[in-house]
Amino acid sequence: MRGAVVVRVPFDARAMLAYLAVHVVPGVERLELDEVVDEVVGADAGTPSSGRVERLVRAADGSVVRLVVRLAPDEVVAEAHPASGVGPGLTSDEVENLLARWFGLDDDVAAAGEHLRHDDVLAPLVTARPHLRVPGHVDGFEVAAQTVLGQQVSLAAARTFTGRLAEALGTPGPDGLTLFPPADVVAAADADELRGVLRVPATRARTLVAVARACADGVDLSPGADAPAVRERLLALPGVGPWTVDYLALRALGARDAFPAGDLVLRQAFALAPAAELGRRAARWSPWRAFAAQHVWSAAQLARLTRAAATSPARGHPSRTARPPA
Repeated sequence: MRGAVVVRVPFDARAMLAYLAVHVVPGVERLELDEVVDEVVGADAGTPSSGRVERLVRAADGSVVRLVVRLAPDEVVAEAHPASGVGPGLTSDEVENLLARWFGLDDDVAAAGEHLRHDDVLAPLVTARPHLRVPGHVDGFEVAAQTVLGQQVSLAAARTFTGRLAEALGTPGPDGLTLFPPADVVAAADADELRGVLRVPATRARTLVAVARACADGVDLSPGADAPAVRERLLALPGVGPWTVDYLALRALGARDAFPAGDLVLRQAFALAPAAELGRRAARWSPWRAFAAQHVWSAAQLARLTRAAATSPARGHPSRTARPPA
């Protein structure tokens, strides 16, 4: 690919960067947030509106490509080059497809927002962030592994465990970046050995290997996959429940009507409603339930980063690598 791919759409870079700040995996992705120079007050105070993220991806021919993406309000700019310095890399169309998948650039945010404004809890969130998009991922198995390793622990712990997995089984690349291991590599690993390497419970390691084997055997975790079939296959695995499959439908499959009703942050936003009750309320938001979930999550993430910025000595200093709170 020659030059950069530029995508200009209504885009809430601040919310996307807040999402990335609490999800980037050490060693696999690198996030740099620009200096906070605006005078925004309230929920967005102290949060950056631009930055860049870089990582390695595998091209269709098996070669490794370094993808560098700059995020700014209403603009996403990406460059992709062979990690080895030679090879075809990715075409411009392939990069555009990756960006659309990763950052939800093809979604109709106006239609989603108009539909969700009828809920009294969601209405102010939609008004505050009309260009919010639902993040996806460039690698379905990678987000599945991170989701499994994130069961019943904090986001910070999930990132740490996933980073250990990449360090143990991934492929080292340039500048300290590591290409995440594919499903077949993790599927071949011994669960007991992984438990020790990752320092996770034995049941978690077994679930990770089971999911990897399912993906290696043909479970498709890419946008457009048969969501009901994926759900049935994954729910049959030990340690995989409704929250996990609903979250993967949202992040990996790009299902814009997926909604993990048992999620604690979502339940807190609706007065700790039981999952079944929240699920019934969410039925009114179809076919945009994933946007409803993302609005709630983004509000919580930005509030957390704002609180951290208020007490951080780095506030107001030049560009820095993101080190978000747990």
